[in-house]
Amino acid sequence: MMILMKPGASDTEIDEVVAQIDAHNLQAVRMPGDMHVAVGVASAIPPDLREPLFQALNSLPGVDHVVHISRPYKLASREFHSQDTVIDIKGIAIGGHTCVVMAGPCSIESRDQIFAAASAVQAAGARILRGGAYKPRTSPYAFQGLGPDGLKLLKEVGDSLNILTITEVMAPEDVSLVAEHADILQIGARNMQNYPLLIAAGKSGHPTMLKRGPSASIDEFLLAAEYLLHHGTPKVMLCERGVHPLDRTYTRNTLDLNAVPTLKQITHLPVIVDPSHGTGVAKYVPAMAYAGLAAGADGLIVEVHPDPRKALSDGAQSLTPTEFSEMMARLSKIAAAMDRSL
Repeated sequence: MMILMKPGASDTEIDEVVAQIDAHNLQAVRMPGDMHVAVGVASAIPPDLREPLFQALNSLPGVDHVVHISRPYKLASREFHSQDTVIDIKGIAIGGHTCVVMAGPCSIESRDQIFAAASAVQAAGARILRGGAYKPRTSPYAFQGLGPDGLKLLKEVGDSLNILTITEVMAPEDVSLVAEHADILQIGARNMQNYPLLIAAGKSGHPTMLKRGPSASIDEFLLAAEYLLHHGTPKVMLCERGVHPLDRTYTRNTLDLNAVPTLKQITHLPVIVDPSHGTGVAKYVPAMAYAGLAAGADGLIVEVHPDPRKALSDGAQSLTPTEFSEMMARLSKIAAAMDRSL
């Protein structure tokens, strides 16, 4: 539910609307605007309360009109927040005119490896360095990441090169530690519906990128994002990283580019595309990156390794620094044709 106040409504009148909402144990969110102030009801409203509350709020002084919000994800819905959200992290804007590229290795393997990757992707135009310290792997025998030592290396390279960083967090108890070392938390596809983790990340207030699960519907994806928003962080990014394919002969996943314009239509949150996991095949990554930008993505996250043949994880979908640089040059031309920039 959204309550639009009349132009010039007083603070007292706005406070009365908020008090009416609070009296029913619902969450009120003030939303200042250029001409009007709006007050949103972020909580789910019980069916028997919806109409009485609608009538009560409509009758208050200073209220212009009240609108029902039909989507179950209130805070993530464009019905609730009509303007695109632009997330500012240390001067880097995610959302809006610029398409931000995040790049780096799947896993942090050593100091030399992460510094080499970071220097290469930054030189090619990436604004954010990705690198995994904790890795959820299908096999218990596969490389699981360097853990806290990997986080220390990520912070060292980020501070040294003055580049933002993003890394995955896998457990609620690790959120504070990961947030101390990385600028952006990543919640992976396998953890999209790990609700204790979503709650902990939301309460941290730290910028968070949420990846769509490979079998998740758009509504399930946005309801997971709602957990983050509801529990306290407004800086939420959505990442489309591919859904289960009909045929695994050629690609690891099917990159659902339909999701990009769909999400841009129904939510105000920035949308990121992951062409690396979306295909699982390095030679297809550039094409899907171009398509993601053309579809309207606010950012791309790409796996780049100094020597993919020696990568301890996801080498098959990782670009070399040279391949990444060539891709970035072509992305710049596509962005310019769309009146955007990287």
